[in-house]
Amino acid sequence: MGLGAPEIILIIMAILLLFGGKKIPELMRGLGKGVKEFKDAQNQDGSTEEKPKV
Repeated sequence: MGLGAPEIILIIMAILLLFGGKKIPELMRGLGKGVKEFKDAQNQDGSTEEKPKV
């Protein structure tokens, strides 16, 4: 049930057709900012707790 190369290429082509080449960098930039904010929030919540050493 994994995605192979033909499926990934088809998905990329569909995204290019829907959004166009100029909008994709803006979408990726926004996605990157969202992921960064999520990771920062996750690190802030976990910074007050001590992690057990294994």
